[in-house]
Amino acid sequence: MNYDKAMNMDKVSFGEMPPQAFLLGLLSAFDNRYQAAADKYFREITWKQFFAIICINMCKEPPTLNDLSDVMGSSHQNVKQILLKLESKGFVSMKTDDNDKRKQRYFVTDKCRKFLEENDNRSRNSAVIIEEIFEGVSGKDLTVTIETIMKMERNLEKI
Repeated sequence: MNYDKAMNMDKVSFGEMPPQAFLLGLLSAFDNRYQAAADKYFREITWKQFFAIICINMCKEPPTLNDLSDVMGSSHQNVKQILLKLESKGFVSMKTDDNDKRKQRYFVTDKCRKFLEENDNRSRNSAVIIEEIFEGVSGKDLTVTIETIMKMERNLEKI
């Protein structure tokens, strides 16, 4: 199905495809396009690596692999590969938990903090890009979309 035509829902014929299946495909296609565009944004790291750094910084304490996998919504194996690449680039480090020696916790390094600082302007520019992506989307539509995806997420957890 042509992506441009799909954006004008009044002219789209789903044929035999249920709208739920179309929406899942549309979300997947958008994710792929967004990741490809975002990967070009930073030269040193990929979008998924940047997202992992954001998620580490969002955690109240340095996260474990399990914690980070939950926050990122990805498998342990995928997150581990991202962390290994970030570790090899010097952006994150791993340390054994002081209270539970079985747990490994992940920290952003000084190099990562310096990278974030140096790219602060790019982060501000990314806010402009985000505004452009959401141009013409009303607050009401955004709220409905968020609520819908959150319901889908809860349902997915039951499967």
